[in-house]
Amino acid sequence: MEGFTAQQTSTLTGCTPHQLRYWDKVGLLKPSLQRTGGRPGKRRLYSFRDLVALRVIKSLLDNGMSVQRVRRAWDYLRRTADIDAHLADVRLVTDGQSIFVVARDDDELLDALRQGQLAFFVAINEIAKTVEEDVTRFELDRERFLELLRRVEEDIEEEAATG
Repeated sequence: MEGFTAQQTSTLTGCTPHQLRYWDKVGLLKPSLQRTGGRPGKRRLYSFRDLVALRVIKSLLDNGMSVQRVRRAWDYLRRTADIDAHLADVRLVTDGQSIFVVARDDDELLDALRQGQLAFFVAINEIAKTVEEDVTRFELDRERFLELLRRVEEDIEEEAATG
């Protein structure tokens, strides 16, 4: 199959035909295989990636995001995240106000509505791991220090006994 018609796309994504036409018109998501170009009788044809993108967009909208915010986030993703090649790798997180993109290495959280501004992101498991390593190093250093003090004390006692 070379593509999915608007009717098939509607069935597969849960988007209404009206939504598909509107999103095409406002530039939220245009069918990548064939557009109508405003000509009657010409069919929109969507790719598999379009279907995935439409489901993501619909999910964001169904969860309270505005079309304008979703469009801004989607535009940012298209410009920066090579979304066409790695759509399955993109993870989005929303707090209902913004849409964040989780970087592939999970070390960064970018605000897609603020042109990729780095958002505050704390990986508690990484912090806990670092603290645990620091505590282990501290305990080893403390044991070495205490052992050194014992040796010095023994040396002083030996000198006092022989002196």
